[in-house]
Amino acid sequence: MESWAAERTGVVTLPSGRLVRGRGLRDGPVADGDRPDFGLYLTSRLHQESWPSRWIAWPDFRLPRAPLDAMAALWETYDRSLTERVEVACGGGTGRTGTALAVLARYDGVPAEQAVAWVRAVYRRNAVETPWQRRFVREAPLGRV
Repeated sequence: MESWAAERTGVVTLPSGRLVRGRGLRDGPVADGDRPDFGLYLTSRLHQESWPSRWIAWPDFRLPRAPLDAMAALWETYDRSLTERVEVACGGGTGRTGTALAVLARYDGVPAEQAVAWVRAVYRRNAVETPWQRRFVREAPLGRV
């Protein structure tokens, strides 16, 4: 499958050039030609799609219920973004998705103290909604889990 178009809504270009799409699940289903190769879904209840994906139990406005599992899933998403169309999505596409995108940016070399501002500049201005989400981004371990 071809890569995301960098100018598409929700597509973030990481500093290395990798492309990742952030999306709100409440925005509705994606069209057939807009499907990712892999998706990471951050919701309080199980979320599955017809394409390869991982689900992380992550309540709205909170942190993942299993942080180490979340970090492993974020690493997988980052790895896949090198050669696949990947997306990260939560209910509204802002808090949890923004938090995950900021962690991916850290993996890609954005310093911890700049990652939230970076994702707000390139994705959504109100991404990463809560103080504990901001702390999660700052304190995310960069080593593989």
